[in-house]
Amino acid sequence: MAELELKPSLPIPKQPEYIRLALSAGKHVLSEKPIAESVKDAQELINWYHANIDSNKVTWSVAENFRYLASFDYAREQVQRAGRLLGFRAKRYSMVRGGKYFDHLKETEWRKNPTHQGGFLLDGGVHVTAGLRLLLGPENTITRLSAFSAQLQKHLPPVDTIDATMKTKSGATGTLSVSFGTSFTGYEFSIACEGGTVSLSVFGSTVTTVFEGKEEETKVADEKTGVPSEVRKWGEALAAGERNEKQIPEEALADLELVSGLNNSWWGRS
Repeated sequence: MAELELKPSLPIPKQPEYIRLALSAGKHVLSEKPIAESVKDAQELINWYHANIDSNKVTWSVAENFRYLASFDYAREQVQRAGRLLGFRAKRYSMVRGGKYFDHLKETEWRKNPTHQGGFLLDGGVHVTAGLRLLLGPENTITRLSAFSAQLQKHLPPVDTIDATMKTKSGATGTLSVSFGTSFTGYEFSIACEGGTVSLSVFGSTVTTVFEGKEEETKVADEKTGVPSEVRKWGEALAAGERNEKQIPEEALADLELVSGLNNSWWGRS
């Protein structure tokens, strides 16, 4: 059985330093998303890992609980069943006021005065890009986007809202709208394919399909927020001496690249 050492979640800018220290000490690491505060820092960390650490003996994984929600897996299966992608819409709306993020007794300085690009939009928005990437699949990788951003709430600097248009390598286009400072509510992904449509309501763990004019709604049993499953799968992979492909740093980098592109207002790849 591999020796495990669990580390508490750290502020985004602090993570790379402690990841290097733990890996250098021979400890397996499961770090929190996002992988780093910028694409540059993330790529440098990945390069350092592959150049300095024997990944067959000491592993680094990055957590993303949306990859362990059964509702996303089921929705992805329905998208594959529906055929060629025609378009997509993703939206995530809420008003972040307090609670574990900004409660006056619990608030964290690094969230109040973020040094990382995008602030809370990076911290929370990376879930949206991870979820969208999962549903679209590698055959529909997003290659270009254009976005407008705004700060609607003073306590959510530097921006808390983004609206974007996107294009995939398959040629399909879609939209993404995320705000943590709005009175709008909802967390939904809608995918249009030649064979019908697939919609996922994240808060309700409900997948609605329309195939050949027939609408069907399926309530999927998610294991809480996906965190128990992702930690368990990490441990199982370690015990088996295998690599969990859902948790490799490169997957987390792809999530970060997309949300960073949104924060930069424009992004494209060949």
